[in-house]
Amino acid sequence: MLLKILLGLYIAVITVLAFIIPIGFIPGLGERARIIFLHVPSAWLSVIAFFVSMVYGIRYLRSRDIYDDVKSASSAEIGFLFCFITTVTGAIWAKFNWGSFWNWDPRETSIFVLLLIYGAYFVLRSAIEIEERRGTLSAVYSIIAFVTVPFFIFIMPRIMPGLHPGSKGDPEGAGPVVTFKMDPNMRILFFASLIGFTLVYLWMFKLRSKSEILKIKIENKIYQEG
Repeated sequence: MLLKILLGLYIAVITVLAFIIPIGFIPGLGERARIIFLHVPSAWLSVIAFFVSMVYGIRYLRSRDIYDDVKSASSAEIGFLFCFITTVTGAIWAKFNWGSFWNWDPRETSIFVLLLIYGAYFVLRSAIEIEERRGTLSAVYSIIAFVTVPFFIFIMPRIMPGLHPGSKGDPEGAGPVVTFKMDPNMRILFFASLIGFTLVYLWMFKLRSKSEILKIKIENKIYQEG
């Protein structure tokens, strides 16, 4: 309980500081640069969560342990949530920086495609009732799906011209976020935000996995007693 309280306070402090701390703004972005403290960590967690989903998918194919399947699905759910948050925060930033919420910029398009890919993952799971078959197909899908993640997150947006910092032709080269061209205050808060979001992911993953495993145990107990 104490760790949860401390984590909550940590995130609260970072959130407040993100709005009030004096920072040297990235040229051309001004106050809009503050969304970096939410937008980028959300994208980071999407990658981490999808990676963990793939790892547990591989473990399930080796062990056929239903709990590995549960952990794989739980991490994919969290990854999808943060991928959605990334999309929403990016759209808000786009509205103030480019004049509209959606511009089909390569990075916007790539994150949208990822939402479709992992949305299909949940459709697949819900369509299969047989536990072992669902676990096997989901594990294979999670592996194939993650192979696309580095391309859509790190490669495609940088090899195509676009509006987003870091796109091909960006006058700043790799982009201000990628190359960490920030003043000390901004850099410290940015990495603190990354750490905080990662801890939130670990807490959410543990909580979600435990709740699903407990649900399975209760269902199995009822089935055996019945």
